[in-house]
Amino acid sequence: QVQLVESGGGLVQAGDSLRLSCAASVRTFRISNMGWFRQAPGEQREFVAKITWSSGETLYADSVKGRFTISRDNAKNTVDLQMTNLKPEDTAVYYCAASRSIGVVVSTTLYDYWGQGTQVTVSS
Repeated sequence: QVQLVESGGGLVQAGDSLRLSCAASVRTFRISNMGWFRQAPGEQREFVAKITWSSGETLYADSVKGRFTISRDNAKNTVDLQMTNLKPEDTAVYYCAASRSIGVVVSTTLYDYWGQGTQVTVSS
């Protein structure tokens, strides 16, 4: 069982930056990918970014490409999401997730473990 705990959310203004962090409670040797998703009120949960645990290969949603950066620290079992040039449409609850699947894992159904979420609010 992998437990994920997110931190770093908050209220910021448009154009500001924010860094989210996700800590995994146990070793992630069976985890292939770590991802960040977000869910705005009344919307479905959507893919934001993912990183392959072993190689560090990354993938981003078009809406955040060039503004968000996902990174991982294998020694600390943490995955961060650095968000810059934030926009009001980035407002959502952000979730960290872990997947045992390999490849292009952008669907929520391919992720096995989820954090509790952290709120990010961007004011205009």
